[in-house]
Amino acid sequence: MAEYYRDLSDYLAALEKADKLYRIDRPVEKETELTPLVRLQYRGLPDEQRKGFLFNNVKDAKGRNYDIKVATGIYASSMEIYALGLKAEPTKESIQEKWVNAQLHPVEPEMVDHAPVQDNVFEGDQLLEDGKGLEALPIPIEVPGFSGQIRTSTQVITRDPETGIRNMGNYSAHVFGKDKMLWEINRGNQGFIHYNKWKKLGKPMPAAIVVGGVPSYFYTASAKIPYGVDELSIAGGFSGEPVKLVKAKTVDMEVPADADIVVEGLISTEKMEPGNAFGEYTGYMATDVWLRPVFNVTAVTMRKKPTFVHIMSQFPPSESSKVRLVSSDNVYLKFLRHDAKVPGVLDVAWHEMSQAQWCVVKIKKVNKSHPWQILNLLSGYDTRWGKFFIVVDEDIDPRSLDSVIWAMSWRVQPARDMRIIQGKVPGLDPSAYSPGASHEEKEFPGGVGSSAVLIDATIKYPYPPTSLPRKEYMEKALEIWKELKLPQLNLVAPWYGYELGYWPDEFRQDAEDLVKGEHYKIGERLSKKELKD
Repeated sequence: MAEYYRDLSDYLAALEKADKLYRIDRPVEKETELTPLVRLQYRGLPDEQRKGFLFNNVKDAKGRNYDIKVATGIYASSMEIYALGLKAEPTKESIQEKWVNAQLHPVEPEMVDHAPVQDNVFEGDQLLEDGKGLEALPIPIEVPGFSGQIRTSTQVITRDPETGIRNMGNYSAHVFGKDKMLWEINRGNQGFIHYNKWKKLGKPMPAAIVVGGVPSYFYTASAKIPYGVDELSIAGGFSGEPVKLVKAKTVDMEVPADADIVVEGLISTEKMEPGNAFGEYTGYMATDVWLRPVFNVTAVTMRKKPTFVHIMSQFPPSESSKVRLVSSDNVYLKFLRHDAKVPGVLDVAWHEMSQAQWCVVKIKKVNKSHPWQILNLLSGYDTRWGKFFIVVDEDIDPRSLDSVIWAMSWRVQPARDMRIIQGKVPGLDPSAYSPGASHEEKEFPGGVGSSAVLIDATIKYPYPPTSLPRKEYMEKALEIWKELKLPQLNLVAPWYGYELGYWPDEFRQDAEDLVKGEHYKIGERLSKKELKD
């Protein structure tokens, strides 16, 4: 296996070599120009044409120039970039193999004594000096004109005070002071389970925010890894070697030695403060002002020449929507195949625009209850994940909405094949509650929770063939197409006809006679056929 990336600089060099990185040298203002410029590629370019951005000359609205560069879109702007981050081929199968192997063969981290991320350390009164600590970080405004704060949206590491097992999740930290942040985290996430345990002990929770580093940190922190599994061990599974950790300078935590920036702190379990509006992955602004834990910064450590990594999220498609799609595909695939040991699971596809609300599973059906076994497992894996769960046959492409809609249109009877369940947690879903609802109502609307739809879109009995030419004729047509040098095709399933169980011999014989030019035979046969009204 090829050696994995040493650090962020090594990875950026690989992006540039693959022609997947823009270096921007002109001055760019972080408040009003940086994210709108990058956002254009998500609204105007197809997946394969998107790249990462590295801003070498960042300034702020008051004219200050930063020594630190800003990178964004570098981990998951496209499937090709995601694959490059894993050192995988840019195919579903190659990425799938990497993900399943990392989950089945995690590698525990190991400690080191010294780390580049601690070349520069700002702590104590230094954090209050102008331009030091948090103020040294060129954090962009995500949605200029609507955002109410700046925030990091990268990996936050906490640990269970009872077991010592770490959690690394992509959570938000909103900056509201030189040494003060608010921790934005969904109440159902694993980091908040840790928070409640520390609160029960009556102690603040040590935490560390990781900015920059190898791509596997971002990929694993975005995934729904089961509680009690250290995401850093899964990151080690991707590279095949232990992640190197170093003791934090001011809190009882371990942090990746190869990161670019780490913000250390203690999250108060006594004090919360209200936040304000920010852009969320649903494609809408989050306007909740409920209380958020206060993150008291105790140190900011960084490399000698660090790069601040900003994650493009908010309206899909985005960097976060791509990473959420790929990680969810492969975590749920591993869960169904290897944990639940369900036979016949061929593929799992979460759709990017739905942002973890629309999941389609392709199966080779073994019996009539098989789809419902899978649907019930899917809906119960995580109470916050998924609103529409659909199971389709092996001839359906679960990644093509056209293919899925075709299956739902002609293989589903709603009264028979659809079920609505309750008891889900809505999270940020704006359809579950009005913006002015109470915090309690938003967490569990109507007292019964939000809902999800389970759909068995498989064939229930033999069907006639698809109304497309048989495969051999379409393949011959494809040869002629290429011979004529017609435009490049992007064929979607189904692109040739096939049988689905019901095709009587007389119809088969008629079709064979027809392609031989013997259509008169068909008329002769039909004239002798007697039918009752």
